[in-house]
Amino acid sequence: MQPAEPVRRTSEIEEVSNLYVIHPIASWLTPRFAALGIHPNAVSLAGMGFGVLAGVAYHGFEARWRVVIGFALMIAWHVMDGADGQLARLTNKQSPSGKVLDGICDYVTFIAVYAGLASALAPHFGAAIWLLAAAAGLCHALQSAAYEVQRQEYNFWGLGRLSAAFAGLPAVPPGARSLPPGRRLADLLHRAYLRLQFVAAGVTVAFHQKLSAALDAGPERSAMIRQCYRETFAPSVRRWAALSANYRTLGIFLFALAGVPQYYFWFEIFGFNAILLVLLRQRRARYARFFAELEQA
Repeated sequence: MQPAEPVRRTSEIEEVSNLYVIHPIASWLTPRFAALGIHPNAVSLAGMGFGVLAGVAYHGFEARWRVVIGFALMIAWHVMDGADGQLARLTNKQSPSGKVLDGICDYVTFIAVYAGLASALAPHFGAAIWLLAAAAGLCHALQSAAYEVQRQEYNFWGLGRLSAAFAGLPAVPPGARSLPPGRRLADLLHRAYLRLQFVAAGVTVAFHQKLSAALDAGPERSAMIRQCYRETFAPSVRRWAALSANYRTLGIFLFALAGVPQYYFWFEIFGFNAILLVLLRQRRARYARFFAELEQA
């Protein structure tokens, strides 16, 4: 029996600004939202509203005060983005449609910010800036998906927490065709998003099959196997936080404050992708190291 997912995210792999700033504020708000009967989806939509307003603020990046407001609105979005998940887990209202909505709200936030900056830069750089922003957005989507898989994988294998993704949700579940049309569409979108995450993260099916077989072969050794997994992969997952939305928020703020937000798009394409490639290479090495240590144990 796998333990239920806790209200707060796993602290040992959490990004430092989330751990000490964003999530403590979200945790303070969450029980108050629950007491007011606010639905998690409403919190997601409120966060998206802050994100869209941030895009409007960043459109006037040439005024420094608007950059500061845009940054503050992005922080508000981060808080809401943390609170919606906590509220869903606290009130037991997790659902595929809620996860899809949460993902949509995240992407709409960054689309609004990228579009706000691109539209402000277009008079100086022409239509090329829109192509640059679109390329940066595509890279962002792939990198974010890869980072989220690392977290899900750690929680599933390291802590034994229930995860629809690693329990086989990308495959069509039994009875899916009998769901109401709305639920069926949400389920389809959720599984498509999970496939994108797996592809971006380079998920190794062979590794998962081998680890699953090791856990099934010796249930009495499962605690030791999971402990070995945590010791091997926790530092790695913390490094993957370099691809989290927090650092994009900070990067956008710093480049916009310097008056050169176009360079953020270039950094998204080349800088973050270089980090992704390094992390993927290190991850493959850790897979091999993990089984070597497991065999010794």
